[in-house]
Amino acid sequence: MIGVTAESTPLRDASEVADHARRCFRPGGDRVGVELEFLVFDRANTAGHVPLERTRRALPARLPGGSRVTFEPGGQLELSGPAGPLLDTVTRLTADVTAVRDGLRAAGLALGGVGLDPVRVPCRQLVLPRYEAMAEFLGVPYGPLMMCCTASIQVNLDLGERPGDRWERAHALGPVLLAAFANSPLSGGRPHGWMSGRQDVWTNLDPTRTRPVPATGDPAADWAEYLLDARLMLVREDTESYRPVRDGSTFRDWLAGGRAADGGPGTRRPTAEDLAYHATTLFPPVRPRGWLEIRYLDAQHPDTWPVCVAVTHALVVDDRAGDAAMAAVEARRSTPPGTQRPGTQQHEWDTAARCGLEDPRLRGAAEACFRAALEALPRLGASPALVTEVAAFADRHVTTGRSPAAYLMAPAARRQTPAWLDHGPDHGSGGGPGGGHGPGHDLRPDGRQEGHA
Repeated sequence: MIGVTAESTPLRDASEVADHARRCFRPGGDRVGVELEFLVFDRANTAGHVPLERTRRALPARLPGGSRVTFEPGGQLELSGPAGPLLDTVTRLTADVTAVRDGLRAAGLALGGVGLDPVRVPCRQLVLPRYEAMAEFLGVPYGPLMMCCTASIQVNLDLGERPGDRWERAHALGPVLLAAFANSPLSGGRPHGWMSGRQDVWTNLDPTRTRPVPATGDPAADWAEYLLDARLMLVREDTESYRPVRDGSTFRDWLAGGRAADGGPGTRRPTAEDLAYHATTLFPPVRPRGWLEIRYLDAQHPDTWPVCVAVTHALVVDDRAGDAAMAAVEARRSTPPGTQRPGTQQHEWDTAARCGLEDPRLRGAAEACFRAALEALPRLGASPALVTEVAAFADRHVTTGRSPAAYLMAPAARRQTPAWLDHGPDHGSGGGPGGGHGPGHDLRPDGRQEGHA
């Protein structure tokens, strides 16, 4: 998939920002791409940090499913699988996760199936110029926690024939999916206070770049305003040099020629390339890039991540499932219908992150959403095994109102060999819930090799 491109031509005015935003919402197909992040632990010493090079040496030279391997600033391992139909995507990435688990296990290492490091303090291992500037901008304590201690599942979805519908669903269903898959209740060896501590960390960063995109019914216009009003984090001067922005100026300020890029009046005008790069420093729960990046899901256990991907894909892509899920969410809203579109108010996300499925409205909506997803998955090409996995997850977590986080907080889960530490593959090499193999193409065209983008 060819992403949104940019040139070094100076921007004339905000109309060109609007043009860029519209290109982020072009109609597409029905593919799904997945990026899995995992914390990496030493089995013999879960409280110690694992040097990134030790993880590299333990990985297979080649992954059978074709995933790209990258690392986040704290040494988190990321697998970006080729995009394609749901069945192919899950199958290929399952094979790669199995190969990685086998390699790490042989080296005395293990994946952590959790969204926030439960025991270790932040320790940044990548000192690339981008991360130096990012760390300075975000500050402590949440900057280091986000960069070094969080892990997520990112689901990338094509926009289909009606991009606005998928954009609206991805937001409206976000708090429900966040609650259902909340899986980061511990930090520093103690309960964090939120079922998704990872989401709490992100919320406490700069709100101009992490809050949901406000919704007026025109996604491209809303995204253009978000781009303009977000604070500048850093300016890329060349491929190896990044200048941090400390004066609080926004992209709108820079474009207007006022306070901009920490350079004051007379600084160079921003280019289309600057705008495209600025967009990579924004982290709303859903980000458009010519497809939808769904960024609000906690990392899951290596055996259960396909459930998260399958349910999210079904509810956003399938019209019948999406309509049923949207009706369930609207019926259980805590604010009056029509005041603002679901999923665009910060308090909805905060409730989901703090309470998970213990919130009765979220639990009821999740039950309806999982029923709709289970009905849709066979017509979307999911294997019977994957449908069974989704049903089992619903029985264990949704019906009981106990998000994955609730089990991690139980005393037995916090023993010396904790439940969040991977104990080895359950499905065998190349197997897993997806079944089958097939071709696909990476939804991410940017060629990023390291870290958050």
